Amino acid sequence: MAELIHPFYEQHRDAMEAAMRHRLDLAEPILRERTDLTDIDRIRREVMDEFAIVLTQMPYVGGASSRMSDVFVRLTGFMATSRVLRRHGVPLPDIREIERESYKAQLLATPEAKRLAAGDKFMSPENRAVLREQAAISTTDKHQAEFPDDFVYDFVEPGPNDDFEFGINYRACGFCKFASRHGDKDILPSICGLDFDAYATLGIHLERTQTLAGGASHCNFRFSPMQRDGSPDATKSSRGRDQQ
Repeated sequence: MAELIHPFYEQHRDAMEAAMRHRLDLAEPILRERTDLTDIDRIRREVMDEFAIVLTQMPYVGGASSRMSDVFVRLTGFMATSRVLRRHGVPLPDIREIERESYKAQLLATPEAKRLAAGDKFMSPENRAVLREQAAISTTDKHQAEFPDDFVYDFVEPGPNDDFEFGINYRACGFCKFASRHGDKDILPSICGLDFDAYATLGIHLERTQTLAGGASHCNFRFSPMQRDGSPDATKSSRGRDQQ
């Protein structure tokens, strides 16, 4: 019996597959430069076949009512690419850089004004209110019983000596659960590392010093706006890395 895709992800399947193909286009010159792979067309086919499998494995965490659904939609496809590259013997550090560089190129294809507007929306008081509400819901027994594969997180208000505007502590990670279930724990850092460039392209500085994937008790995301005047602060987020 064929595995079924949840209707929520089936609804977004065409857009997700288009994003995957675009990212593979961007990754092709990097693959040719950084790996010994010669039949890139075969790699592309294998990645899309693997993505069809990943779609059947993606957990439903509430659909449009949950902000984490969008995270799964945007990022779970990286599991397919990483699985295929791992299968072909590409070293994990190279996989991480290939994923990061192709994702950053994809993000930068969006006009800057649109990206920065999305960043402003994320940092807005209105979105912070949504984050507070959804964080509180994520920690309830009812939500965790209904969506056991979801993220669990707390909204963090800055203290008087803090230099961030707000934060999120993820106490349970949907990707960690997914990776543990499907044998992908070794490629989790490829997913974690994408966050820095994702926020930087929105004009947001992410500070994070630990992750669940790295063995910590929680992932400590701290957000602040990047300067947009060409000063050094305007580029530091894209160079950020987790410190374990």
